Amino acid sequence: MLEIYEECAKLLQAGRDVVLATVFEARGSAPRTAGAKMLVREDGSILGTIGGGRLEHDAVEVARRLFDSRQSVIHRFELTGNDVAAMDMICGGSGEVWLQLLTAADRNNLIVCQATAGALGRRESGWLITEIGSRDNVADRQFCLIGADRSVTGRLHRESDQVDEWLASAGKLPAHTEVAAEERFLIEPIRPGRTVFIFGAGHVSQQVVPLCENVGFRTVVLDDREEYANQTRFPVASAIRVMDSFENWEGLTVDETGFIVILTRGHVFDKTVLAKALRTPAAYVGMIGSRRKRDKIYQALREECFSQRDIDRVHSPIGLDIGAETPAELAVSIVGELIKVRAAQDSCR
Repeated sequence: MLEIYEECAKLLQAGRDVVLATVFEARGSAPRTAGAKMLVREDGSILGTIGGGRLEHDAVEVARRLFDSRQSVIHRFELTGNDVAAMDMICGGSGEVWLQLLTAADRNNLIVCQATAGALGRRESGWLITEIGSRDNVADRQFCLIGADRSVTGRLHRESDQVDEWLASAGKLPAHTEVAAEERFLIEPIRPGRTVFIFGAGHVSQQVVPLCENVGFRTVVLDDREEYANQTRFPVASAIRVMDSFENWEGLTVDETGFIVILTRGHVFDKTVLAKALRTPAAYVGMIGSRRKRDKIYQALREECFSQRDIDRVHSPIGLDIGAETPAELAVSIVGELIKVRAAQDSCR
């Protein structure tokens, strides 16, 4: 999501129009859920995905025509028969995609995209509110970002009481629509990305970091050895921290959205990190190692007065059970589990 809004802002700043495609209704076995987003450039190239296959192809074709028609439209799709078989779906699906033409001439578009990219980069929550449906004057479309403090960036003609009512009722809903005074609005929650704190800068961590970054996680690599925890070994990591020891977490904050992955070089360090991790509200705690090593660490933690409820938070052995053996295979199993947990938690947010 961050990359999409950064690219939108970049193109608009350069005087280029862009189309944003957002799934806001998905029924049956539609390939992507509400909120899936894709950017379409004037040459037809894309960033992001709304599901691939025929659905995405058709959406791109419609989007390209909008650069000439100067309109934004709702694209309805229904996947049946050959479309279902081609996309390896069990049954058909249908839904609606909002194709929004963002023109460089309307400075409001640049302001909102920059604000959204900034909020995502700072890991701040908020809501995008967009007037959808046909409108003769594309330059007057209501489009804004509402911050967590209810600050408004962009164009919105609704009363604050109406907006408060929408946001209060939104709760844990994904992208969805509301109607007011015969106008239809798309309400999209903006949620901060997840940070994965990876303790240990060994071979497995080197494989885990790029996979995490490629699927939308921000990674922080932590180790007590500078010769291991450095930019040369982890060129795509969001941050690298050399610790005095694994016991010293001074200045490190892990909130309820954070993921902790324990991949240190020995069970003594694993136990130290795990004890610290269980004192945080982290959304996920996973530890590498055999069941025998795990059970020894669990017993030591019980002797230090950690409860069974604390220990039950731990995913160990870490990763999905796919028979992984090599560092690259282990990374796939670990990141697969992170994606699975993230998806389950996001569906409840």
